[in-house]
Amino acid sequence: MDVAEAVASRRSIRAFTEQAVEPETLRRVLEAARMAPSGCNYQPWEATVLTGAPLKALQEVLLASKQDDPLEYNFSAPAQEEKYRQRLSTLGAQMYGAMAIGREDVDQRNLFSQQNLTSFGAPVLLLSHFPKLMKEPQWSDVGMWLQTIMLLLRGEGLDSCPQEWMGLYGRTIKAHLGLSDDTLLFCGLAIGYRDPDAPVNNFERERVPLDDQVRLLGF
Repeated sequence: MDVAEAVASRRSIRAFTEQAVEPETLRRVLEAARMAPSGCNYQPWEATVLTGAPLKALQEVLLASKQDDPLEYNFSAPAQEEKYRQRLSTLGAQMYGAMAIGREDVDQRNLFSQQNLTSFGAPVLLLSHFPKLMKEPQWSDVGMWLQTIMLLLRGEGLDSCPQEWMGLYGRTIKAHLGLSDDTLLFCGLAIGYRDPDAPVNNFERERVPLDDQVRLLGF
């Protein structure tokens, strides 16, 4: 597929099949993603990629653990402002509506949220981390690297789900992986093949109109 098709077909997949990811395919994607943009060529991104028994062992630890207190970073801060809170609410309504889980069904919503800890059944989990000395520009570079990986995965017929949720358990994950506390656990990236029949993979996603976000001057 071309780049435009990869962008259009990429979405956060929250129901994966059991089909394994070939290591050669994954290595090909990660090799190619090394050419992602990087300010000053710092290349701040680092990662640990797990599958099989190592992934299962981490998931067992996460299922038995509590979230960090305090958190090492907050990905929910924009929800303090109404327009961003509304975008979050719209996504929640579309996603849970697709699964026929009502707003009042707190137990079912919590059960679904807990599936974050097992990456929605994905056979591979990439954990993105980097030294804490990296600041906002380098965080942006890591985001571009992850997006590059996600688009390259689509080119291979694979799917993914970026999981900031893993940042809620950053210290637990770092301890399990033997990473220094000078490292920030940024997010996870679930990798595998989508279940094409799962409702949670098929609801319509809403995006803000282009003219509400971008001004074109001199055109």
